[in-house]
Amino acid sequence: MSSAKTAPSPDYLNPDIPPGLDQLEVPVVVATNESLEGYGCLVEDYKNFPVEIVTWPVTGRRMVDEGTGNQGGLAEGIFEFWWEGDVLWGRNNAVEDTYVLGFSTDPNEGAEARATARNDQVLLWHANYHPDGGQLFYSLDGSPFMVPLALPGDDVQPEDFISFFCDGSKGLYIHPDIWHEGVFPIAPKGRFYDRQGKVHARVSVNFAEEFGVLLRVPLIVPS
Repeated sequence: MSSAKTAPSPDYLNPDIPPGLDQLEVPVVVATNESLEGYGCLVEDYKNFPVEIVTWPVTGRRMVDEGTGNQGGLAEGIFEFWWEGDVLWGRNNAVEDTYVLGFSTDPNEGAEARATARNDQVLLWHANYHPDGGQLFYSLDGSPFMVPLALPGDDVQPEDFISFFCDGSKGLYIHPDIWHEGVFPIAPKGRFYDRQGKVHARVSVNFAEEFGVLLRVPLIVPS
């Protein structure tokens, strides 16, 4: 009997961020179907867009029976994002998880610096991908948003990430195995329709712990 390899889940509610980390600025690209090639695509009809489900992997030479291994279905719900002071929170009601996604300033700085921080950037400490299926985000209030993405591969590096700017008029779909960490509204808060694989397998990278950096994602409308 085979057993899956697992790792402890990151502490999303109280991440341990060492002091004095370098910050790596993530380049911004305007999201189009051309610029998103390999990552996913823009979506207009989000209610009827097909989300990919990946067939369960095999561990030996025998194949999965046709029509099985991909029947877990989809989860859908509202993905909420909001700032509390200098902390960006996310709540994915589709899978009933809550996360500290990032910070607008170094979380180890003094209280005064943190209290006056502007919410025009996210210092990102973590990202993940879903090997079981794709994921769809659609802004319910039409507000613009940023989403940092990297192409598949467990040897991912911080410099592999690109932040795609979406103007809010269309949704965003990402393929299975694409590195991401939610989406970041360019507003104090945002509500997004979310649909994804119900298995919700998650593979993580901790930038602070593994690389000694935080990714700096600007929350600005590109000129």
